[in-house]
Amino acid sequence: MRLSQLTESISRLDAWIAANDWKDYDPFDGLSMPGARRLTGDNHYLRIVLQQSVRRFPLNLRPVLGIAKARGSKGMGFCALGYLRLYQASQQDVFRDKARFCLDWLKQNYSRGYSGYSWGNHFSYESRAGTIPKGMPTIVWTSLIADVFLEAYEILKQPEYLDLAQSCGRFIVNDIGRFQLASDRLCFMYTPPLNGNQPSWEGCIHNANVLGARVLAKLHKHGADPGWLDLARQAIQFTVDYQRPEGGWYYGEPRKFQWIDSFHTGYVLESIHGYMLASGDTSFEARLQKGYDYFVERFFESDGTPRYYHNKTYPIDIQCASQGIQTLVNLRALRSDSLAVADAVAQWTIAHMQDSKGFFYFRKYPVIINKTPTFHWGQATMLSALAHLYNAHAT
Repeated sequence: MRLSQLTESISRLDAWIAANDWKDYDPFDGLSMPGARRLTGDNHYLRIVLQQSVRRFPLNLRPVLGIAKARGSKGMGFCALGYLRLYQASQQDVFRDKARFCLDWLKQNYSRGYSGYSWGNHFSYESRAGTIPKGMPTIVWTSLIADVFLEAYEILKQPEYLDLAQSCGRFIVNDIGRFQLASDRLCFMYTPPLNGNQPSWEGCIHNANVLGARVLAKLHKHGADPGWLDLARQAIQFTVDYQRPEGGWYYGEPRKFQWIDSFHTGYVLESIHGYMLASGDTSFEARLQKGYDYFVERFFESDGTPRYYHNKTYPIDIQCASQGIQTLVNLRALRSDSLAVADAVAQWTIAHMQDSKGFFYFRKYPVIINKTPTFHWGQATMLSALAHLYNAHAT
């Protein structure tokens, strides 16, 4: 892929994000509609219907429903990571300053009342797994953002970023529930215990589990409690044990979570890889390679089209494209064709899902395209993905 094409796409996207003040919609923000509670009451299933109707409708209903654009923690985290990668590649102060702007926002906008820094959604969320109230921190959001602060510490050499990441580790260890399957196997839960519920098998979700494990291992490398590394290994072992025979992972092991999709598989692979790099533990090397081969061979068509599921392409979702590119770049040492596949995915996505205004569309179906601009799900993750690819080619 030509660097000029990549640079031009990144420039248009960055300009659009800045012009919109790092604010936009989210696929799951339907319950932010004024009057949503009056419409659905406390009925979990009616709230799922409303949320999913807004998410899946082919046109953007949010302006009509009164749902406002907003900044979100995960979006600001992915933007910060993208700007850090661009700064690494170019040494341009503008990217360093934008990364600091996003990190400063995260420092000010976190979930209070926990053992350390943590982040969640700026909206209430309902799914088959249950309810996550607005502001409730999650291990996924917190782990991804903690990892960005670690990257910022390593690139910008500011000790406060390491301190903040260590604080996130305390949240994971002290506040996140964990299901102990055996003396050497555990699964981190998605959130702190809700309504007194104890951690259980029903809460075991693989990407959430190993994202937390990766951060703990990286924090141990930077001097954190040695016990955190042991917790990390137990969590990685749990997920590795449940790798499917063909190489992939279900989203989670309980029956209601048994599907295999692209971007959650990418999270799992990057987390196992990150744990191995931080810990020096190579015992999962063969499993990682098998999983990565499965990822490359199942989730991308020959022309670079990203697939949503291991056995189905549509809907073509921007998150599958962005996480696909980023995982292909970060794990490129495992396959000689990784960057070529990443280039193909980027070229296809820019050609088919980037608007002339600079933003990326939410989803593409066989006949129609949902052109809703979503912040963390589309713009921030694509900024990060394309910045990773640019950095890989430029350095």
